[in-house]
Amino acid sequence: MEKDSSIAIIVACDDHYVVLLAALLKSIEYHHKTSENIVVFIVEDGISSKNQKKLTASLNAEKIQLIWISMDEAIPEDMHIPFDRSSYPKNIHTRIFIPHFIPERFDKIIYLDVDMILMRDISDLWNVDLGENMLAAVMDPRLQVFSNSWGGILNYKELGFAPDTKYFNTGILVINNKKWREENSASTVVKCIADNEKFANYPDQYGINIVMANRWVVLDPRWNWFADTACEDPFLIHFVGRKPMYQTYDNREEFKKIFFEHLNRTKWNNFKPIGESKRYIKKISNILKKIPDFLRQKS
Repeated sequence: MEKDSSIAIIVACDDHYVVLLAALLKSIEYHHKTSENIVVFIVEDGISSKNQKKLTASLNAEKIQLIWISMDEAIPEDMHIPFDRSSYPKNIHTRIFIPHFIPERFDKIIYLDVDMILMRDISDLWNVDLGENMLAAVMDPRLQVFSNSWGGILNYKELGFAPDTKYFNTGILVINNKKWREENSASTVVKCIADNEKFANYPDQYGINIVMANRWVVLDPRWNWFADTACEDPFLIHFVGRKPMYQTYDNREEFKKIFFEHLNRTKWNNFKPIGESKRYIKKISNILKKIPDFLRQKS
């Protein structure tokens, strides 16, 4: 099979967060100076046709090609999204299954959370050498190692890991699709989460860290720089916590300014930050969507 030389990126998004996705993709386009074409697979969780057209019109088709994938298409028939008690969107868990629904002509792919802004050419990240590793990622600045009591791998001893085993944040992943498929890693991660449910604070991040432990390339921390901390030269800004789309944004103002610089280059250039009530409604909606997963697990 002929391999595709394009840079492949995948994101998952719903209609509420599409404004974040627009800014992220515009930042990727804006900083891309090398010759590769960019293919972006979007796992869409109910993005309206109006917003799909608006997003497409915001980007240069000569630089970025968008391929839309429904949530149903992203989940293998014999697997289920793990149950998650958090208020995060259910669609973030599709990153477990990425190599199973991305065409095999792509040996690797870059996964990005939508609450990010790229500040470097995406080709710099694309050209990271994975070697025989499963992925490349950044150590989570809040956790760093499995033995962190706040949110690491609480049962690391029972699983046979050293306390200083490195722990990564799954907001950005450069994935070795070929090895992930060959080892059926998606199934292994899902089983790992199910077997250790009471320890899985962030289910997909927990499972991926365990299954991929000691098999990943450690990236420069600036490739996943949390927006609550100052940095003169971040490569990728990650808006953990309150997003810049909200009036109650509480991270650093210089990063909010960068977000809106890119957003204003899109068809959302007249966007005004939304209020707290809509944020809470979204969180409640995210939880309600997970009730069928809870019922399925208990049946």
